[in-house]
Parts: sequence; structure tokens; C-alpha cells
Amino acid sequence: MKVLYVAGRYRGPNAWVIEQNIRDAEHLALQVWAAGFVALCPHTMTRFYQGALPDAVWLAGDLELLRRCDGILMVPGWCESTGAQTERRFAADLDMPIFYSVGEAVHSWRLHDTPLSAATETPPAPLPDEAASS
Repeated sequence: MKVLYVAGRYRGPNAWVIEQNIRDAEHLALQVWAAGFVALCPHTMTRFYQGALPDAVWLAGDLELLRRCDGILMVPGWCESTGAQTERRFAADLDMPIFYSVGEAVHSWRLHDTPLSAATETPPAPLPDEAASS
């Protein structure tokens, strides 16, 4: 299975904004799972750690996790995040596929990397809210 790293805004001026950023990432992570891929969503792994360690610790760990993935999915609004910008540059330096929607990943990976046995498998269920955002 392909593993897709979910990259987007995390920080915010208050707990409400941070939680909304996490929820945005979670929403896309669920779509990734529904598409038949594994979602690695670091937002959910550190959601209660604000201020526990310097931000550089989290970014270094995130980049190591990203290194082990097959692609990166950019959450809308990612360009407003210095961390997500760094993750995108890192993925580009690794020649990793960079996607801006789950549908783009599905099209790319199913078109180019589908194993022969997949031709006999049942197609995945429609992605939640993917059609509405197109």
C-alpha cells in the first residue's frame, strides 16, 4: 500500500484555530484511507503537545516520517504554513510525488502503479466530500 503524508497548517493564534487546522488535515486523511492508501497525519500525533518541546523537534521528526512515505498531500492553505512549505520542499528534493487533492493521488497511483491483481478487485467506495470539493 502507498503511504501518503498529509501536510498543512498546524499552528495558530489560539487553541481553536489549531484544532480547526488539525480537523482539516484529519478530513483529508480520512479521504486518503477511503481511497485505499495509508494516511500519515502528523497533526493528530502531536495535537496536545503545544509548547512541550521546541518546534524544531517536531519538524525534524515530521521530515523523518515524510522521508519514509510514498507521496505528500498538501492540505488547502498549506502555503500559509512555513512547516508545510518546508515539508513540500523536502518532498520535492526527494523527487516524491506532490499532490493537492486525494483524487490527484488516486489518478496518478492507480494509473501508473496499480498491480496487475488490482484489475480484478472491487473499485474503492466514493471518497467522502471529494466530489463536493471538485
